[in-house]
Amino acid sequence: MTEGWDVTEALLDSDVQSGPTLLDVVQRGVRIFDLGRPYEKGMPQSPNHPAYTHSLSRRHGDTVRTDGGSAANDLIVLGTHVGTHIDALAHVSQDGKLHGGLDAVTEQVGGRFMTGGIQDVAPMVCRGVLLDVPAALGIEACPPAYEISVADLEKAVGTQRTPVAAGDVVLIRSGWGQRWDDREAYIGGESGVPGVGTAGAQWLAARGVRAVGADTIAFEHLPANAGHARLPAHRILLVEHGINIIETLSLEELAASGIREFVFILSPLHFVGATGSPVRPLAVVGA
Repeated sequence: MTEGWDVTEALLDSDVQSGPTLLDVVQRGVRIFDLGRPYEKGMPQSPNHPAYTHSLSRRHGDTVRTDGGSAANDLIVLGTHVGTHIDALAHVSQDGKLHGGLDAVTEQVGGRFMTGGIQDVAPMVCRGVLLDVPAALGIEACPPAYEISVADLEKAVGTQRTPVAAGDVVLIRSGWGQRWDDREAYIGGESGVPGVGTAGAQWLAARGVRAVGADTIAFEHLPANAGHARLPAHRILLVEHGINIIETLSLEELAASGIREFVFILSPLHFVGATGSPVRPLAVVGA
């Protein structure tokens, strides 16, 4: 059994601990924040991945049963790194190597990654921390192409009094999510996009976090007019430290609530051999 499942079972088992179980907390009432973006045609996405498309391939009335019943169904096509999603470790290589020193070319033979694919990412039920960088800096949102520094991250931790611990999932708000309804502005090709760079990624990795996420497409700092030409944070987190990255998160409602730590829940779809998966993460707190 995976570590994630072990944690959940312990919380559900009243014999394991003397305090309230997870089931007790849920029965008393919880508040749930949906951190996933809705999937719609034309939504913002990285140009490196197949766009989301949806069609109603079978409509009511196309076929009608003898009792008058009918059914409709759909066809959905999208890249695994479109919308709110999580990167598997096989998503990025450096100098031909994946996390753990695996040869990237060898591992992709057969058209799927049997090591480092999304099937290796266990469901997450753990402590989540929101580092609200603009709030800590006293601004509405980080400006375009702003590199979130180690000092910024530490200021958010200190202001919020939410230390980051090993095994946490850390979500970084830049305020860029406010641009979601303006596709080109959110993609930020010309303006650049705020996020952590090399130093910020190393700071996160040094704390042994389980996964990281942000409210932007590429998670990390993108200079103006640079696109995705260089992604050093992906190298540090995925390849060097085996830390999964969650992108395109919806963090504005959670930030506005003032909540900075919570139970974080995420489960990737079980696409065997895939380099990522759409997800609908949840932040859960007591009501």
